[in-house]
Formats: sequence, C-alpha cells, structure tokens
Amino acid sequence: MFSSLLETAKNSPFVRPFQAQCEGRSQTSEIGSSEIQPRTISAAAVAEEETSCEFGSSKYYALCGFGGILSCGITHTAVVPLDLVKCRIQVDPAKYGNIINGFRVTLREESFRALGKGWAPTAIGYSAQGLCKFGFYEVFKILYSNMLGEELTYSWRTSLYLAASASAEFFADIALAPMEACKVRMQTQPGWANTLRVGFPKLYAEEGIRGFYKGLPPLWLRQIPYTMMKFACFERTVEALYKHVVPKPRSECTKSEQLVVTFAAGYIAGVFCAVVSHPADTVVSKLNQMPGSSPITVAKDLGMAGLWKGLFPRIIMIGTLTALQWFIYDSVKVYFRLPRPPPPEMPESLKRKLAEKQA
Repeated sequence: MFSSLLETAKNSPFVRPFQAQCEGRSQTSEIGSSEIQPRTISAAAVAEEETSCEFGSSKYYALCGFGGILSCGITHTAVVPLDLVKCRIQVDPAKYGNIINGFRVTLREESFRALGKGWAPTAIGYSAQGLCKFGFYEVFKILYSNMLGEELTYSWRTSLYLAASASAEFFADIALAPMEACKVRMQTQPGWANTLRVGFPKLYAEEGIRGFYKGLPPLWLRQIPYTMMKFACFERTVEALYKHVVPKPRSECTKSEQLVVTFAAGYIAGVFCAVVSHPADTVVSKLNQMPGSSPITVAKDLGMAGLWKGLFPRIIMIGTLTALQWFIYDSVKVYFRLPRPPPPEMPESLKRKLAEKQA
C-alpha cells in the first residue's frame, strides 16, 4: 500500500515546485563549476532542501499523523473549560446565558475543579481524530492530485483541498465519536460521571455500542464542513499572504517567519470554521444530553435562534484552536525536517495555453 502511495507522491503536482526548485539549484551549481559562478542561495532555502524523508513516504505520513495527534490533542485539551461552558450554554441557555455568566454559575454550583471535567475523553478522542485528520489529508491530497494531473490540480486546487479534507474527516470522526459522546455527557449532565473511567462503561451499560455512535451523523455534519473550511481556507490564505502581504518569497523567509504566516492563516480559517459548523455543534451537544432523541427532532426543538446559541465563545475557541493547531502541525514538520513544498504555482504548460488563448 505504502509503496504505491510513495509512487503516487513522487508524481504529485504538489511536490513538483519543490523538486523543480531543488533541481534548478543543482543544475546551476553544476554549470557554475565549469563556466559560470553558482548563484548565492539563502540559508532558508538551503535548510528547506535538507529533508529527513521523501515526500509521500510511509515515514512522511507517520510523522504527519504524529503532528496531528499533538496539534489536536494538546489544543482541545487546553480549552476544556471554555468548551464545557460552551456546551452548557447550548443545552441550557436560560440557566447559563452567556460565557461570563456560564463560568460564574459553574464555579458557584460546583468548583474550580469542575472546569476540567471531560479532559480525558477530550485528550484521547481528539488525539485520535488529529491522527486521522492530518494524516489522511496528506494521503488524499496527494492521491487526488495525481488523479487530476498537474494542470487540473492547480486549476481546481480549492476543490481538491475540500475533497481531501472531507475524505479525511469522515474517518477521523469515526475515531472521535465514542470519546465525544462521553465528554458531552460528563459536561452537560451533572452527576452522570466525573471521570472517563466511570463514564465509558456506564454509557455502554445504558445504551450499548449505539450510545457511542448515535451522535456520529451530526458529528459528520459539524466536523466535515468545519474541516473542509479549515484546510481549504488555510491553504488559500497562506497562498494569498505570500502573494500579497509577505514582502519576500517564501523561500527567502526564515522558518520562524513562515510559522508566523501559518499562525495568521490558521486564525483566519478558524473564524470561518466556527461559523460554518456551529449549528451542527449545538445539535451534537443537545443530542448527547437527551437519550433517545434524533438530530432532526433536536433541531426542530431548538429553532433557528437556538441553533446559534454559544457562537461567540465558539468563535474565540475555534479561532484560537485552529491557529494553534496549524502552528503546532507546521512546527512538527519543521522539527522533523519534513518536505514542505511552497504554495502551488501555475504550471508552465498552463501558462502557455493561456498565452495562446490571449494571443
């Protein structure tokens, strides 16, 4: 399996700008050794060439998956208190009201320790989700781009990002669903369970396997649009920032400068993600609070206004989360010296075709 994926990755248009950049420098150096002096190459560009593995290799995918574990597991666990209050606002807006009052009520009725309720299923569930989300995204992006070919990959790159991220998230949510079901019940049903060790077997005893996966369809409705926006918006924002905002090419930027661009693009993408996926997130929270209910019934009961309860804290949470996730993920790639191709450029063959049409 991995040998075929490696061969696919070698032919992928996503890696060709990176290969062409390296090959071009190599050829220049060879010519310079006999007749022409080789051109000066910046330290950032040299560092970019020194990679620890081949693009699309099994090691590449494994380390991308590891980056996903860290980026999703750490960030989601860090914002558990905000997530707890957000979920409670969604399921009982009359009691908790807004984010500030939600914290006040929680601290008054329980304790400071209660703000960490649900951290264990969050850490485990979102680590598993991150593994599949980022790892499979790299797999599907390379796979689909090879199917399209160089020119269509560039022309349809936004659609490709959307398709690859949707495919990856489909599998990521299957990994997340059991822990998400435990987390929401722990956070929104006082007295149900205070730890995962108690909650997991209790949920199985009450509802069986179905209890872990009955929230999967609305989870797909929440997470797939979220992830499609997260990856497509991020990819195109990075491309736009380097083209219109950053005053020098990416190859001349230091790793630190590149990570700043990553963080900025991640936050912009996160704001859009929160808005797109919020109604489904509200349904998931309410569904796990009401055993025996269905997504359609919950949505009707909430109404249009109820579906948007808790949006502001979720924008803060998801914007920060998404920015930090991309920052951590890209930092892992930098640390392990993984291949990081630059933003896609129009293929020469497509440039010629467009020039011929305009002539």
